[in-house]
Amino acid sequence: MTVVAELEDLEGVELVEALQQRFSTVINDVEVANRTLSILRPRNSDDLIREEDFVKDERLPYWADIWPSSIVLAGHMVGLKKPGARVNRKGLELGCGVGLVTTAAMIADYDMLATDYYTDALAFTRANAWRETRKSPDARMIDWRAFPDDVRGFDLILASDVLYEKEYARLLPGIFKRALAPGGMVIVADPGRIGVPEFIEECRAQRLEIRSKVTHPFDAGEIHQKIDLYEIADRNS
Repeated sequence: MTVVAELEDLEGVELVEALQQRFSTVINDVEVANRTLSILRPRNSDDLIREEDFVKDERLPYWADIWPSSIVLAGHMVGLKKPGARVNRKGLELGCGVGLVTTAAMIADYDMLATDYYTDALAFTRANAWRETRKSPDARMIDWRAFPDDVRGFDLILASDVLYEKEYARLLPGIFKRALAPGGMVIVADPGRIGVPEFIEECRAQRLEIRSKVTHPFDAGEIHQKIDLYEIADRNS
């Protein structure tokens, strides 16, 4: 059995322990809304760079860091938790990384499918969600360039800092269109990446409406960013 298969079969404490044995890890306490989330991640993402991944399709392990956009989006999600909210709402995260946003969405009572292009990211996401909620999300490796037809019907789709390549910016609106349930919503967090103009143009082409754009300042040490939260819906639903 491969290491990847072993991680897929583990849950809870066993998964956390397996990740701590396989990686040099650190736990970051992340302040989101009115609570602190304790996030396990690789200590140094540079240690995860593999030449074969980069040669294949220029993959770099961005998933292993906690980005300001994900912190802002996670805070937004935790703030949405309301007593008596409808349960069994389906949520999808595109590019889950170490799972901060998926965990926050589960706290807000969404049944989450976490997706990423790295299987290790899926393992960390399942581990972190379990550490905070004692539940694990569904998890699936997905290539946006070959998005599966059976991933659909979601009340909420989340994505943070995914517009750093123009190719992805053009792909994502079509994915939203196919994967949203009628009446569903997309929330994208972005710090002003290069793909934003193409993304907005493609949303229009897909008849997706940007219903709001709210800018949140983010300041942490030497990091000063403005994170835009876009709420997007299908005009036809």
